Amino acid sequence: MLYGDAVAHMNIARRTIDSRTPGPLQLGTVWLPLPHIVMLPLVAFTWMWRTGVAGAIPSMMAYIASVLGIFRLVRGGLLGAFGMQREARIAAWFAALAFAANPNLIYLQATAMTEPLYLAFFVWATVYFSDFVFALREGQNAPAQSALVRTGFLLFLGMLTRYDGWFAGIAFGVVAIVVLAAAGRREANAILRDRHWQRAIGIFAFWLALTPAIWFPWNWLGFDDPLAFATGPYSARGIEQRTRRPDQPHHPGWNNASVAILYFVKSAKLNMAGKNWQQRTWIWVAILGCLLGLWWAKRLWTWLLLWVPVPFYALSIAHGGVPIFLPEWYPFSYYNTRYGTQLLPALVVFAALLLFFLLAQAKEKSWQVRIALLAFAFVMASYIAVWQETPIVLREAIVNARTRVTFETKLAAQLAKLPPESSILMYTGEHGGALQQLGMPMKRTLNEGNRKAWKKALPDPALAADYVVATRGDPVAAAIAQHPQELEKIAEVESEGQNPAVIYRSLIR
Repeated sequence: MLYGDAVAHMNIARRTIDSRTPGPLQLGTVWLPLPHIVMLPLVAFTWMWRTGVAGAIPSMMAYIASVLGIFRLVRGGLLGAFGMQREARIAAWFAALAFAANPNLIYLQATAMTEPLYLAFFVWATVYFSDFVFALREGQNAPAQSALVRTGFLLFLGMLTRYDGWFAGIAFGVVAIVVLAAAGRREANAILRDRHWQRAIGIFAFWLALTPAIWFPWNWLGFDDPLAFATGPYSARGIEQRTRRPDQPHHPGWNNASVAILYFVKSAKLNMAGKNWQQRTWIWVAILGCLLGLWWAKRLWTWLLLWVPVPFYALSIAHGGVPIFLPEWYPFSYYNTRYGTQLLPALVVFAALLLFFLLAQAKEKSWQVRIALLAFAFVMASYIAVWQETPIVLREAIVNARTRVTFETKLAAQLAKLPPESSILMYTGEHGGALQQLGMPMKRTLNEGNRKAWKKALPDPALAADYVVATRGDPVAAAIAQHPQELEKIAEVESEGQNPAVIYRSLIR
């Protein structure tokens, strides 16, 4: 079962090599390009594109990398701070297994969604930033410079994957400036005068600035608006404005950051556990681990960057038109529940920090074993409860895709009846899954990815292609309403919960 977004990601990647206008200009606007780029070698194989394997393989590789990153962050940080090898190893295994075994993340890493890829970059950026701060504190300039450059590169990759990465890039950048300024004061600005440090800081800044430097001109080139990804019709704000009726209230958290935080944190809790008491325990354990652990181990303060998703989603929900709908809270539905997985690194890492504190205080091996077993048992109980209720991210996919898949299957059956060499004018952003089901070459379609030809086609759809597919509410249907001449209706596709589609044959082609 895939999200509509997952299908869209694979279709964008496919269009880059299979289109009337193939090439990099198929990338752009709302979704950042790196997830599509890493799929390119795989979507070339039609069976991988049709089955979703093309999108799953990069997600699985990123999932493995993020698990290793969690282990490295916890074990390396605790060993560096305390040198207690057994306790650090137990805490690291706890964090890595709690992260890897999360049912919702396990589902996501089998899809073409962008969250697993971003989490890998975010976790490893935190790893190397922690290495940078630690090495700088110890006066190890060369390792510190190398870690800072690696941090910048990983943030660059994250910024090319999700907009979460843009906020993280700003946060890491500001913290890096503060750390370097403090170190400069201690050493009478020797760092700023050192050419090796100048080079490292320059490369770090270059990586942070590169994504906006690429993305703004790219959107201007393709969509005549450098902010098309943020304010265009397919942006989160544009979708919210287009789909919300004037008499409907805005989504929860609109212009209210405190409510937005509640919804985001609740989505994280639902991603972590099935029972209310388990959800509350995860949050309080993470908070206690953060406060107690960092008071006890001040040099691990860089781990606080794992909380960056909280302010990002608070601002996105309150002011960016990004809703989260939860089945337990108004409007009692499912939408973007997967965003809660972005807090998973913080929850497992700070729970592991609290576990390490308790193990260190226990000292006796028998008590350490009991504490560790209790911690692992709690994780197991939380995840069993999630599986019993079906992971919420998977539930959202099932609920929201049920009518969509039925509709696209019916549409695919009608498209399969068309002559194999015929051309089709179709908006693929909504129901491109029908093409994916058939494995139909996308170059047969004239779609929104063929930007200039698309604009020319809408004023007279009958001249543009042999057949025209119009779904109520999409740009093709709007074009036909104004220019219905020379089109013959040959089929109609209807399914409960979806806008109907009509297939027309051109009478002049």
